[in-house]
Amino acid sequence: MEKLNVLFFIKRTKKLSNGECPIYCRLTYKGKRAEFTVTNSVNEDSWNPKAGKAMGKSREIYRLNKSLENINEKINEILRKCELNELEPTAELVRNELLGINRQYKFLIEAYEEHNQKMESLVGKEYAPKTLARHKTSLKHIKKFLKDNYRTKDVELIRIDYQFLIDYEFWLKTHTSCQHNSVVKYIKNLGKILKIAKNHGWITHDPFINTTFRYKEVDKSFLTDEELQKIIRKRFTISRIEKVRDVFLFCCFTGLAFIDVKELRNEDIISGNDGQEWIRKKRQKTKNWSNIPLLPAALKILAKYKEDPECLMKGTLLPVPSNQRMNSYLKEIADLCGIKMILTTHVARHTFATTVALANHVSMEAVSKMLGHTSLEMTKKYARILNSYIAEEFKKVEGKY
Repeated sequence: MEKLNVLFFIKRTKKLSNGECPIYCRLTYKGKRAEFTVTNSVNEDSWNPKAGKAMGKSREIYRLNKSLENINEKINEILRKCELNELEPTAELVRNELLGINRQYKFLIEAYEEHNQKMESLVGKEYAPKTLARHKTSLKHIKKFLKDNYRTKDVELIRIDYQFLIDYEFWLKTHTSCQHNSVVKYIKNLGKILKIAKNHGWITHDPFINTTFRYKEVDKSFLTDEELQKIIRKRFTISRIEKVRDVFLFCCFTGLAFIDVKELRNEDIISGNDGQEWIRKKRQKTKNWSNIPLLPAALKILAKYKEDPECLMKGTLLPVPSNQRMNSYLKEIADLCGIKMILTTHVARHTFATTVALANHVSMEAVSKMLGHTSLEMTKKYARILNSYIAEEFKKVEGKY
């Protein structure tokens, strides 16, 4: 049997958006050729055309060359199968078998669009609208990535490997305004699609097996007791500003997220055996129950809007605007109160966990239950121990020495 020649080379005239050259593989058998692109790219100066591989000792170069070696091994495996079946291995046949062209393979964008369609039909039942929105954005990023890096509209799921994930991570960091944790979130969204693909048998490998994408710890902003008091005492002459201030404070006293306070209704308020008023409500994000005793300050805000026309019309307890308007008005409130912090309902939630609850000796377990978290680890990310709390606790030690 005549030998099949395998040549890896780069196309300098087709540089990608990151400045690297795409790598091609050319198969030649009895004078006939078949080419295909490899899902890798390399800097022009790092390529050794004689050896048909990259030069250097970095981890990236090692992985790239390893990927090319794997392709060679797969080609040899196809040739062995041809020999066993007494089939002549044309260049086109080997290429098609390698790429799975002769088989009915599932494509990435196709699978992701199917996932989003199913998710859309379950919004309000199993998923929140924001979850769907994130996956739609994730799909948009992947489409743009494939166009920029591979000049294609879709790619077979079987061709997604470690290098694909690394390239996608780099593209997200250089072609979008996403910070590190957002980048990791989009990669994990892709990971969900690949997990579905593996469960369906569309792929047999796990592209994530040799890598881990981790979130970076981020300090979550919260108001100190002094800053919270500034907002409480401030008098506003504009009704819309006052309403947003009251909603924000209610979140500071209850820890409710924006969507949960927006949809708060009479049936979410219950009376305990001791006469204490409670919020008992399922969080839209996690579907976990939040059980929150209502502080007098929170009850006062609810009483203030008991006869509010907007609340009566919508059947809600508080006049909550859209998230965009809420955040816009909160910027005004921060300026008027002299607070140098971007106020959001997330800040209110963190303030409840830290300044209102933990700093006043409420246990981490109780705070976790009130916030509706699935684990104590989630609560720890919100919690911050204040210096005043440390000083107070340390006074217990002073008398002993």
